[in-house]
Amino acid sequence: MSLNLAIVLETGAASRPQHTALIHAARRMTYSELNQAANRCADGLAQLGVHAGDKVAVMLPNVPEFVTAYFAILKLGGCVVPLNTLLRASEIAYQLEDSDASTLIVDESAIAEAQQAALEVETCRHLIVSGGEAPPGWHLLSEVVAAGASEFDTAQTTADDTAVILYTAGVSGHPKGAELSHFNMFYNAALTADRLCGLGDRDISLAVLPLFHAFGQTCVMNATLYAGGTLSLLPRFEPDRVLQVIQRDQVTVLIGVPTMYWYLQHYPGAEKYDWSSLRLCCSGGAALPVGLMKQFEERYGLPIFEGYGLSETSPVVSLNPTDKPPRPGSIGQAVYGVQVKIFDEQDQELPLGEVGEIVIRGHNVMKAYYKRPSATAEAMRGGWFHTGDLGRMDEAGYLYVVGRTRDFLIRGGLNIYAREVESVLLAHPGVSEVAVVGIPDEVMGEEIKAYVVLEQEEAVDAEDLIEYARKRMAAYKYPRYIEFRTELPKDTTGRVIKRLLSEAQ
Repeated sequence: MSLNLAIVLETGAASRPQHTALIHAARRMTYSELNQAANRCADGLAQLGVHAGDKVAVMLPNVPEFVTAYFAILKLGGCVVPLNTLLRASEIAYQLEDSDASTLIVDESAIAEAQQAALEVETCRHLIVSGGEAPPGWHLLSEVVAAGASEFDTAQTTADDTAVILYTAGVSGHPKGAELSHFNMFYNAALTADRLCGLGDRDISLAVLPLFHAFGQTCVMNATLYAGGTLSLLPRFEPDRVLQVIQRDQVTVLIGVPTMYWYLQHYPGAEKYDWSSLRLCCSGGAALPVGLMKQFEERYGLPIFEGYGLSETSPVVSLNPTDKPPRPGSIGQAVYGVQVKIFDEQDQELPLGEVGEIVIRGHNVMKAYYKRPSATAEAMRGGWFHTGDLGRMDEAGYLYVVGRTRDFLIRGGLNIYAREVESVLLAHPGVSEVAVVGIPDEVMGEEIKAYVVLEQEEAVDAEDLIEYARKRMAAYKYPRYIEFRTELPKDTTGRVIKRLLSEAQ
């Protein structure tokens, strides 16, 4: 069966050529213009010597060039390898080499790191920069596109061919590349648009999540284009700018991470903007505090529907149904065609309500970790993808994440899930954000420490907070140490990087 993910753009270009496909600042592109730009880019890449099956790394922010290059590579029959725009030279070099990338397309803002990385990877032969001036041996993306023809015969890839390699966060060791097929990516986008969010051609989605990440790619870019809607591109999250763009473009759909909603909730000037066009807000990438969920709805008049996913699952696994009020604290129910179970350490299914590892089977699960058969076999034991996340399921099939399989402490021989302690502390009215880690202790093995960000203008001392937790949980679970921070270290998806907190001990 032939299938190319580029069909989500090509269908729009054929059925609604003059409809606005994307907006970026003062720039607008119709579906016809965007498709022709992707055709020119595909043909230009082919003229450089990029072939079907080649891996092409794309290191661009949320700008029209990202969308153009993404679909150009797919049209060519290549595989897109999105790179985080904040990577350093050694990290870029690692992912270029590990993915066998023949080509790198990078934004001018990251050219210094990219140049250094390219020197270390001889197999990356085609080097392209978007914006600015091309260094010796490099090509300008604008010239590559200008050299191409506006018509291009899209490669007839199969449904199981690899469309994208997404590198995981790398919680231990080097990041691994998750191979996602054209069908993985296409069906996850179609499912998001049709069954989950009810997207249509009148929707305008704010693309402020990084498009190099699975969440932004599938749930914002691909789902919106599949539905024939409009993408409003914003390269960087700033609450004032987000609200400006929502008002300017009459954005209807906002999909983000909890950190974004936190900043919007605490932004003092929100009331001067008109956000009445918004009809849907969804969150993923990290746990959404129940308090934030309630506060946001009180201020903006919109519930936030929390979901769950991973790079390895294209990414959507579950979502709170958007036709009924969301269940606070839950990541929702498994989406259509996806099975989710809770396994114990022996890979046996646990009864409802018991905590174990979340495992997944369905159309969304990756083909493999690229060039890592052992890691793939370990993750896919018994035909189920093992997420490494701990959770439980209730009688109605709603899922609740408790923590990571490695995100627990052993204090005096007793296991303590960090998420459980964090949930108690987040219920305190003066607490905005929390991250709990274990610190070495001579007597207990590990002791519990909480890093806390307070709500604005709140005055809470450590002893009061410890006492608050002590009254609400078992004696062995409450934190013995509190450290106040103005912010917590986070990755681009808004997930707290606990490793950095642990290393600070």
